[in-house]
Amino acid sequence: MLYLSVATSASPAHSDASSSVTRPKPKSKRMRLLLLIAIVVIALVCAVWYFLTRYTESTNDAYLQADSVTLAPKVSGNIVAVLVNDNQLVKAGDPLVRIENDQYQARVNEMQATIKAREAAIERARADITRQQAEIEQAQAQYASAQVQLRYASHEYDRYRPLAASGAEASEHLADLKRSRDAAQADVAANAAAVKAASAQIATLKAQIVQSEAELASSRASLAQSDIDLRNTLVSSPIDGVVGNRTVRVGQYVQPGTRMLTVVPLNDIYLTANFKETQLTNMRPGQPATLHVDALPDLNIKGVVDSFSPGTGSQFALLPPENATGNFTKIVQRVPVKIRINASPEERKRLLPGMSVTVDVDTHEQGAGK
Repeated sequence: MLYLSVATSASPAHSDASSSVTRPKPKSKRMRLLLLIAIVVIALVCAVWYFLTRYTESTNDAYLQADSVTLAPKVSGNIVAVLVNDNQLVKAGDPLVRIENDQYQARVNEMQATIKAREAAIERARADITRQQAEIEQAQAQYASAQVQLRYASHEYDRYRPLAASGAEASEHLADLKRSRDAAQADVAANAAAVKAASAQIATLKAQIVQSEAELASSRASLAQSDIDLRNTLVSSPIDGVVGNRTVRVGQYVQPGTRMLTVVPLNDIYLTANFKETQLTNMRPGQPATLHVDALPDLNIKGVVDSFSPGTGSQFALLPPENATGNFTKIVQRVPVKIRINASPEERKRLLPGMSVTVDVDTHEQGAGK
């Protein structure tokens, strides 16, 4: 009985031990199930991520840019007025800076007076030609009259010479006739020379007109240049944009080429993204892009690949690399890619040239079949 009692009392203990050993099995199965589910979820996430990023090329080496215009004067002088302030919005044609124009206005007035003098000289030469033509006609008439007198004097001399030789006429009369004939010959020669001289004067006057016309053309060209210089004393904005980097001040003396200010066309901002050359395999113009501006984390902007640079960035560096050397090390090059920005006017107001951007280009259309 004692043995049975002991056995009976030990039996529950053995039962408890057995139950304690077999109880963790359901938890182990549950853990394995959870682990399997987690592995499947991770695999699905990885598959989805791979599918979504397979045709996406990204880079954070990208910056907003704008084709800014730096304004400099074309003439020298003192600044008399600065008509804009820093960061002011301007339109194309708006006046920005005025340069003192007294000397340029005086030059214009001088050239206008010179042109009038040249025109007057031409008119005077033309009037002299008209007068000279009248003098030529007068000289020709005198020459014709002298020829008539010469013919008459020669005829009288020839008529009385036989009579004088026969003694029927006095020799003194014949001498007078001979003197009249010689005087008529001299008069004819003088009038012929006068006609020639008057005709030569016409050629001289015409040459003076040609010279005066050339001087007039030169004066008009100088007047045109003076007008240009006068207009250039007022510097205007060539484009729509915002004034930046303004260094010009009233009273400052400027010379042609002096940097005064910059006009930034904020409405024409674009993105230059420097992609690795290995990322360009499936990248083509026209593919969509998404821009993430560092300064505007809450803003995702759409864009389109516009064009590719004709060379890598190193090719346009100040000192291009010389690879034909013994210490050559291959480095993955980067190619600048221009991306057009499709943003609303409100979004464009928040974009500034020089901002850092991370860009994602979707190459799915070009890369799907490859």
